[in-house]
Amino acid sequence: MNYLPNILFAVALIIGLGYFIRNIKKLIRNIKLGQDIDVSDNKSQRWKNMAMIALGQSKMVRRPIAGLFHVIVYVGFIVINIEVLEIIIDGLFGTHRIFSGIGTIYGLLIGIFEVLAILVLIAVIVFWIRRMIIRVPRFWSKEMTKWPKNDALNILYFEMVLMSLFLIMNATDVSFQEMASGNIISQYIAPWFSNLPETTVHLIERTAWWVHILGILVFLNYLYFSKHLHILLAFPNTYYGSLKPKGEFNNLEAVTKEVMLMMDPNADPFAAPAEGEVDEEPAKFGASDVQDLNWVQLLNAYTCTECGRCTSECPANLTGKKLSPRKIMMDTRDRLEEVGKNIDANKGEFKDDGKQLLDDYISREELWACTSCNACVEACPVSINPLSIILEMRRYLVMEQSAAPNELNMMMTNIENNGAPWPYNQMDRLNWKNE
Repeated sequence: MNYLPNILFAVALIIGLGYFIRNIKKLIRNIKLGQDIDVSDNKSQRWKNMAMIALGQSKMVRRPIAGLFHVIVYVGFIVINIEVLEIIIDGLFGTHRIFSGIGTIYGLLIGIFEVLAILVLIAVIVFWIRRMIIRVPRFWSKEMTKWPKNDALNILYFEMVLMSLFLIMNATDVSFQEMASGNIISQYIAPWFSNLPETTVHLIERTAWWVHILGILVFLNYLYFSKHLHILLAFPNTYYGSLKPKGEFNNLEAVTKEVMLMMDPNADPFAAPAEGEVDEEPAKFGASDVQDLNWVQLLNAYTCTECGRCTSECPANLTGKKLSPRKIMMDTRDRLEEVGKNIDANKGEFKDDGKQLLDDYISREELWACTSCNACVEACPVSINPLSIILEMRRYLVMEQSAAPNELNMMMTNIENNGAPWPYNQMDRLNWKNE
């Protein structure tokens, strides 16, 4: 009977980690639905980007107030959860604060954890005030309703509860308080429980301990359904982020070959492919659904923090256009999740559901409102590229459906016929400068 708590703890740990691993496998499966892309170049720069942007939060602190508090929460939450290792060992083997044997270093570590816990609590309260009282506009865009709005608040409440439980657990742990080392914050909370019977204080400590570790397991599995999945994905996302200059448009190999063939005066456009050479065109130009995007773009969608910095910098959005780069990423993720559930329901095979990312999630009006300025790409704190998805979907509209806006069709026709965007003949195409 003495081993019952340890058995229950082991069961909770296995269930929690098992469900987490299951979700991670599903996540990887969904991302791999995207087209292959070569991102093996310049590894040293990629590692540097990951260290600076994901670990160092270099782009987050461009907005100093929000950036500072985010760094506090990020560092505090990660560092404090180092103690989870001790909790797991204690829970499995029935020990109590097994690392306390290392002496003063243990007290120093717990003291740091307690200070960070208070700082995290303060930061989370500030975030709540900014969101619910000051009502920062980017948190209240039209796409931030229902689940996205509640998700952000759920995470704040989670962090409040977990940090409070950590401090209460320390304050009611009599043996820890008697150490007089490390209880930098909890020593001021301990008197709140001083008039209670010892058994009650012990019960509160054990309850806080259990709820704290179970809360962490629940939080871990909640991540898959939350925008806070970026806690895990920011690192690979910044590593695989594009190293090309912003605004550089990728060329389709099939189109490039056609252009080169047209420019080569000695080429025979009707010649058959040489032996061993395969003359293939892509099955589809551009993207109309998530499977047409590459896997890095799908990773981007899952990494989106929904912070809204991209949308708040978007000139199209600022002038009242329908486009919101954040919504582009949220829609891509929602459609990808829908495709994943379709595969799960059909035993590993996707069956056409009559839907696609284009039109069912992202409208053409949104796509053509984009100015291609890269403001959203520059603003993103974790190297997400909404523009790349917009351009691929535009490419599909132009090359597969010939569905560009009339003004753009006129321009392309003029370029084809006159060698310039304006409706002048070849000899007069510089006349625009006189108008």
